[in-house]
Amino acid sequence: MTKFLLAVHVIAAILAIGPVTVAASMFPPAARRAMASPDDPRATETVRLLHRICRVYATVGVVVPVFGFATASSMGVLGDAWLIVSIALTALAALVLVALVLPRQSALLEAGGGSSGVAGDGAGDRVREATVRLAMFTGIFNVLWAVVTVLMIVRPGSTTGA
Repeated sequence: MTKFLLAVHVIAAILAIGPVTVAASMFPPAARRAMASPDDPRATETVRLLHRICRVYATVGVVVPVFGFATASSMGVLGDAWLIVSIALTALAALVLVALVLPRQSALLEAGGGSSGVAGDGAGDRVREATVRLAMFTGIFNVLWAVVTVLMIVRPGSTTGA
């Protein structure tokens, strides 16, 4: 059963967290492109699609820690330091995504006012600054996931070897 839980956990991480990290990273430059050409419906649709991918896969990503806890329990490692640190970093990454990345993406989409584009209201400098901040928070989110991934692979102090 442990191998099954671990397989589902890893597959869920790849299929759920991977798309969020990629789409979230693509969002700021796509928003800047859409801002530069507010009459280009394709640029605006790209930004909307990237945001939708982030929202949907963030929701699906809840499966990752659920199966992670089940796997850790099955392996008897719930009290191990590397896992506790991974859980804390996962919670922090989720908080960054939910509190800092997704709302800023939504705000950039709303800045364009309906279907007229991402920044059709002439607030180019504010939107540019917002995309820079968003890129920073997205980078923090991605680094947190990278650290969690390394901890899951290396498992410092693990008796099962790495």
